[in-house]
Amino acid sequence: MSTALDPQKQIDIQIPEISVCTLAPRVAHIFTVEGEVKSLSHGQAGVWLAQKSVLLCHAPYTLSKLRTTLHAFDILDLFLFVHPTRFCVPTVFGVGKALQIHIPETTEDMPLVLSEAVQVLLKDFQDMPSKTQKKMLEIAQIMGMNGKGWAWTPFLFSAVGQDYDPQGALNSRVALNVWKARSEWTESAPVPAASHQGVSAQETEIALNDILKSDHTHEERPEQMAYTQSIRTIFEPTEEEGAPHFLIAEAGTGTGKTLGYLTPSTLWAKKNEGAVWISTYTKNLQQQIDQELSRIYTTPEIKDKKVVIRKGRENYLCLLNLEEASASAHLSRSPSHPITLGIMARWVMETRTGDFTGTDFPSWAQSLYGYANTTGLSDKRGECLYSACDHYTRCFRETSVRRAPQADIVIANHALVMIQTAHNDQNLPTRAIFDEGHHLFQAADSAFAVHLTARETNELRRWVLGHEDTRKKRARGLQKRFEDLISDNEDIKKSLGDLLHRARQLPAEGWSARLAEGAPTGSTELFLSAVLAQIRARTQETQVYYAQETDIFPLTTQVQQTLAPLIKDMKALKKPMVALSKAMYAVLEQEDNDLESDARRRIDSLAQSIERRAVTQIKPWIEMLISLQTEDIPSQFSDWMEIEKKEGRAFDIGLYRHWIDPMKPFATAIVPHVHGLAITSATLKGREDERWDTAKMLTGADYISETPLFFETDSPFDYKTQSKVIIINDVNKNNRAQVSSAYLALFKASKGGGLGLFTAIQRLKAVYEDIHEKLSAKDIPLYAQHIDQIDTGTLTDMFREDITSCLLGTDALRDGVDVPGESLKLMIFDRVPWPRPTLLHKARRKSFGGKTYDEMLARMKLQQAFGRLIRKKDDKGIFVILDGATPTKLLSAFPKDIEIERVGLQEALKRVKEV
Repeated sequence: MSTALDPQKQIDIQIPEISVCTLAPRVAHIFTVEGEVKSLSHGQAGVWLAQKSVLLCHAPYTLSKLRTTLHAFDILDLFLFVHPTRFCVPTVFGVGKALQIHIPETTEDMPLVLSEAVQVLLKDFQDMPSKTQKKMLEIAQIMGMNGKGWAWTPFLFSAVGQDYDPQGALNSRVALNVWKARSEWTESAPVPAASHQGVSAQETEIALNDILKSDHTHEERPEQMAYTQSIRTIFEPTEEEGAPHFLIAEAGTGTGKTLGYLTPSTLWAKKNEGAVWISTYTKNLQQQIDQELSRIYTTPEIKDKKVVIRKGRENYLCLLNLEEASASAHLSRSPSHPITLGIMARWVMETRTGDFTGTDFPSWAQSLYGYANTTGLSDKRGECLYSACDHYTRCFRETSVRRAPQADIVIANHALVMIQTAHNDQNLPTRAIFDEGHHLFQAADSAFAVHLTARETNELRRWVLGHEDTRKKRARGLQKRFEDLISDNEDIKKSLGDLLHRARQLPAEGWSARLAEGAPTGSTELFLSAVLAQIRARTQETQVYYAQETDIFPLTTQVQQTLAPLIKDMKALKKPMVALSKAMYAVLEQEDNDLESDARRRIDSLAQSIERRAVTQIKPWIEMLISLQTEDIPSQFSDWMEIEKKEGRAFDIGLYRHWIDPMKPFATAIVPHVHGLAITSATLKGREDERWDTAKMLTGADYISETPLFFETDSPFDYKTQSKVIIINDVNKNNRAQVSSAYLALFKASKGGGLGLFTAIQRLKAVYEDIHEKLSAKDIPLYAQHIDQIDTGTLTDMFREDITSCLLGTDALRDGVDVPGESLKLMIFDRVPWPRPTLLHKARRKSFGGKTYDEMLARMKLQQAFGRLIRKKDDKGIFVILDGATPTKLLSAFPKDIEIERVGLQEALKRVKEV
């Protein structure tokens, strides 16, 4: 196969003789040297391609099981190696677009695009600085595994005129030590507290207009200006302790919220030399904020100083984990190990932030290379060595922490802010804006919940003891973290020894098998075994896909008998943790200690971490168990027993406690810190809710301020002409065949650009099974959450890039969908998205208004989903509900002027074809 490239871009290499691209799950399109196209199942393709060289674009769900039977030249491998931080959708179309080369219009174009992509990538590598090139070749040598590993290694050497010696492999600890080239942070003086100057209406108006004029997007947008002025009010100086300025602002899609709150935020930050925190829920919004900030800070150097993204430690690559994984990569028997670590080393060379959930990490890489040596390289167990780590001053997470006090804008996610709030972190901001505020209730629910479960207790044991299999290096335990820190303090040594001993009553690895076999060990597993028996006695497993749960009372005799021993052991576990943290604080308070600053920080961090687990984890566990013993659960909580499941399989088991209203503890924790707080979204209140009752509930307004401010503006879009809502009344929503036929007909009518949302994973899988091959025959690729082994963000990207494709997902997928234009013109709900009738929902339903609460939640989901359909003024779209019984009272979720029809399927198809 050849390609007509510019001679200056031509690389003299042998392109493999066969190209393979896959357009849909389970189907491989093979292009032979004779020009023949074969469309085969993956199993058939594996037989046909056995022992052959093949050039392919390996979308994660395609040929992963075939790579061991063929010599695979994966274009995505080469792309990630050359451009590890460049955005690319993992398809042939996406590669072509990312490289700005020929975009395939038909299946027959794809071999040409793949061949051309190889040439362009090798030319890009050829043009890199010699120092970078040299390091990349060292990495590629390790990935090549003496000629038995990465297929691209010889071609990289050939591209720069060097001979590849398969036996010339370096030590991987040397070849992959990319962390040494990263810059180090240095300590700086503490930042003084921010001033208290407000931002005037005039300077806010001038600033917003200047930004709009600077990039030629200026137009009269009174909704945006009014919104911006409302946000300005939270930056007024406070006049009373514990009484922050508090604003709830709802602004419809297209208002320009992001620039609206960034404008007064950056003005205040500059004026007062303080930071404003912007908290979001989705990665898409973080990307949008980053783009909008480039309009304010127009040079990358200034923006880099003024803007910091803060997330929890578990989001960042841990350089120590990478070093330990890399040390023996050259000795690995598996080619995938050095290949994956080589790709990650290249990413570390290029990434600005080291953030796995950020904009420069290709999230689909995990589905190509697995979890362990990609996102599994983060610190998810709180095992950081802090200043004892050789990489401390290069640590991605510590870098963001050190930069945050110097920044004007700190972008965080709801999870981090909630955790800091729950832990009463003293570094909380005085000014904060929560965008996507309709998710705040959910984030608080997670942060303030307590789970006494097998996984939680097993994780605590691992955190204390480390991995008890000595061959595992990356679970270090407290003993390791205390090494060379305080070796001569008897109080600390005694408390640590006692803690290590007491932690052994917690579940060890293999707890799941022991519970299944009825052979628990230790007081915790005995309790969990009794909980398991009570759940099974009172539920039917075959009828429950998501979880099996039961009320706590009346307790079985078996559970009652396990309570006292477990309470005793938990108290015995808590005691040395409290003593240990106190002893460590005492060391820091000694006037005559000669600790260096790094050692002081390390002791302080460890003491806080130990104290936090004692106070926010073990103490609540004990309280929950005593509530069972006394049969007295505080009224603000909902407690239950549950077998938690993922994809229908048991994942965890235990005792669960959630606040009925989690916004109460959130407000209690955050109010003492903030002077100004705004919670904003396009969907905070019901369209008919004149009293803002829904918004108050979702934001905890009654706990935050006695005099909250409210702002509302509608979307500037003309929904009456841009969209329709259709309720199909002749499809039985409970009949699989009818629902599948309806989805198939609607997707065919739209010719792509269709998003199907389901309230149950089983129904999604069933419909996918029924229609994906029929759509593929019509050249309409169908992607699906829970089917394609790929993250939802990448699925959405693939859907966005291909206007002929369709996508299936659960109703929660709507939050990650930001697809303007022709790529999304049809949205289908399989039925009304009523809330799942869990025990927690039952408790909240009782507290928040019964049936009215159910209707509010369903209405909000419909309103949020509809907001994804129309993203620009020239978008057109139809919103379909396959539920003829949709209550009229829920239809207020949609804009008041929109046309809503109840029609049959055939009539609906005519409407869809007109879009």
